[in-house]
Parts: sequence; C-alpha cells; structure tokens
Amino acid sequence: MRVLHTLEPIYDENSRVLILGSFPSIKSREKMMYYSHPQNRFWKVMSILFDEEILDKRDFLLRHNIALWDVIESCEIEGSSDSSIKNIKVNDIKMIVDKTKVVNIFVLGRKAMELYNKYVYPNVNIEARLLSSSSPANASKSLNDLVDEYSVILECLS
Repeated sequence: MRVLHTLEPIYDENSRVLILGSFPSIKSREKMMYYSHPQNRFWKVMSILFDEEILDKRDFLLRHNIALWDVIESCEIEGSSDSSIKNIKVNDIKMIVDKTKVVNIFVLGRKAMELYNKYVYPNVNIEARLLSSSSPANASKSLNDLVDEYSVILECLS
C-alpha cells in the first residue's frame, strides 16, 4: 500500500544543518512529529549533545539552526521497516537548501543515504554524511555510541 509522508519539513532561513531520515515511522505519523517512537533515541541524543531538555522539538531545532526532514515523500512500506520500502517518490530537498544556509547534510541510516545519493545529491550537489540510525532496530549502537557519532553536528554548528 502506498503511504504518503504527512509531516512538514522543519526549517527556517537560518538553518545551517539539514538532517534527513528515510521515511517517518507509523508512530511518528500518528503523533505528527519526527522520531516519535518511544524507543527511538534521536531526541535523547540531541538532548545530550546540546545539554538541554527538549520541551518543544520544533523550537529546539530552529534555535539551533537545524532543519529536519526525510528523503522520501511517498512509498510502499510494510509497517515502519526501511528494508520493505519500494516504489519511492523523493521530497524536494533542493527547496530547503535553496531557502536556507544549509551547507552540511546528515543522513540517518543506510537506506536514507542510498536514496539520497541516487536521487537527491544530483540536484543539491552537497555530499551528505552518513550517521547511524537512531531507530530501535539499530540495537548494535548504544546511546553513547550515537552521541559520539552525532557530535559532528555540533562541530558544523560552531
């Protein structure tokens, strides 16, 4: 069954870093916010990195000049499994790059990176850097491993 991406991108003209996932999970679509599965560690990692409690996720991202979206606009997917994704249509990532100060793009997970390189990179000409997925399916990475890996985001913002 074809599923549409129902979350708006989060960005403003001051965004300097763009973080892209593949496609929102069922929980994220239900809650209308990225990385909303209770076991997803994205927001925990960001909270630790920036040493602050995140009360308003959108406000947090914009205050730190971070844009957030996904590579895929619509696809066929079983549950929330990236490995089941097929027949994709990609989001217009260039639109965000053109309206912001984004010069650093990070892609979370191998599927998102594969799709970014195939469909998005030719239009935006910014090499993306792969970061490990914060999904609970990526149990091989501890929270501390993710925090260490994601610290490159801070370096790009300083």
